[in-house]
Amino acid sequence: MLDTETKRRIDTCRDILVGKVPDPKSQVEQITVALIYKFMDDMDLEAEELGGERRFFTKDYERYRWAKLVAPGVSGQDMLNTYSEALTKMVENDGLPKLFRDIFRNAYLPYRDPETLRSFLREINSFTYDHSEKLGDAFEYLLSVLGSQGDAGQFRTPRHIIDFMVEIIDPKKTETIMDPACGTAGFLISAYKHILKQNSTTAPSDSSVSESGDAVEQALESPLRYPGDKLSQEDRLRLANNIYGYDISPDMVRLSLVNLYLHGFADPKIEEYDTLTSEAKWQEMADVILANPPFMSPKGGIKPHTRFQVQSKRSEVLFVDYMAEHLTPQGRAAIVVPEGIIFQSQSAYVALRKMLVENHLAAVISLPAGVFNPYSGVKTSILILDRAVAKASKHVAFFKIENDGFALGAQRKAVKGSQLAQVKAELGIWLQAARAGGGEGLESDLGFCVPRVDLLADGSVGLSAERYVTRDGTRSGFPMVSLGDESIFKVESGGTPKSDTPEFWGGRHPVGNTCRSTCNELHHRNYGHGAH
Repeated sequence: MLDTETKRRIDTCRDILVGKVPDPKSQVEQITVALIYKFMDDMDLEAEELGGERRFFTKDYERYRWAKLVAPGVSGQDMLNTYSEALTKMVENDGLPKLFRDIFRNAYLPYRDPETLRSFLREINSFTYDHSEKLGDAFEYLLSVLGSQGDAGQFRTPRHIIDFMVEIIDPKKTETIMDPACGTAGFLISAYKHILKQNSTTAPSDSSVSESGDAVEQALESPLRYPGDKLSQEDRLRLANNIYGYDISPDMVRLSLVNLYLHGFADPKIEEYDTLTSEAKWQEMADVILANPPFMSPKGGIKPHTRFQVQSKRSEVLFVDYMAEHLTPQGRAAIVVPEGIIFQSQSAYVALRKMLVENHLAAVISLPAGVFNPYSGVKTSILILDRAVAKASKHVAFFKIENDGFALGAQRKAVKGSQLAQVKAELGIWLQAARAGGGEGLESDLGFCVPRVDLLADGSVGLSAERYVTRDGTRSGFPMVSLGDESIFKVESGGTPKSDTPEFWGGRHPVGNTCRSTCNELHHRNYGHGAH
């Protein structure tokens, strides 16, 4: 977990920058670049202490060493000139691995105030790299300030939701794992952590949630705490090559590379790539896909290629189509989607849902509005795709979560009664049965299953759980009776019976009020078939 001193230092760096760099994403980039800059000099120093040689700051680049940059006596203006020049020169340094050159590509200093830079670099200088687990957690906390990139409909997925999705999909050490809109690589790191945990002789128990602290801090956990000692060297090499992601933003690619590197990936497989308009990687398939793709299409629109099964220019439709079509025959996926994917009536949405129900969909998990607070109150669901389940089972499971372990207000304080563990366990049992051709029954107070034929029979193929809710009389402790049975009671229209009508007030006849049949029918439609 993140220690308070490291958190304080990160917050201090942001406080120093905010006057000159108000944008949170730019703050993260400036801190990231500075940390990696210092990290390289620290590694050079460690190599020398162990009898080796410097790798990063050699020859003409030796004058850019961090230790010289922040040495006593260096004026603020000299510091600014050297640091600005170093940022532009690092990409040309052949002594840097490609990963580090990519991190420094397009890096620059967006302000020219020597005192701000001096204060900032001095605070960065207080970070130490002798504990990689803490460093990984620190970077996760740093990324948490990104929050919402609202123009693209991107919202940082809370760590506990990411881990919940990964645990349901249960990726294995031999499987390929992909995120086609990877952002800061949160899903990929969680999948890596899950595999390490499953292949450790003695894995610590899951961290308990305390009564204080926000969702981000509560969920921070480095995968390096799991040794993965059951993994062979061959397993580790294959795993490193099998985890990969794409993002259209070079800034997000840079952050992903750093995040994965700090979590133990020497050569992360992250590329700048437009999943929706480029065909270059169309043939690449994955056993596991985990993603929270952008919900909104960019202002300039999308010009997708024509290989998608569903023709659309809506980014959320295209991303879900892409992930469904790029699963291997035994492939599985967990995808965060907006409500439009669940019930939007436009033809592209309907066509997508029909494709999913027929060939890919295993389960729909409704999340409460507020999961993405304080960045957005958007209502979302999780689609669980499983090609083996879709082929073997005639049913789809639906779950509705109302408590994810955190209050749904802006502060997202930890609360008791999380339903995530229950849903994970019950869905896991159902998926196992469904893969074997079962899945027609689901014993849960949070979910139920629906035949695929019923989903497809509805012209809109809606995936809203309320649409398929039915009242089960067998679960009641009281007998079910017909409202038309006048031997039990009499149905009459009108208001409250008069006080001088003894048969109503003498205790001989129960009284029930009903609204008109048209009102009842409307109520039934709204409750039983989802009013949107």
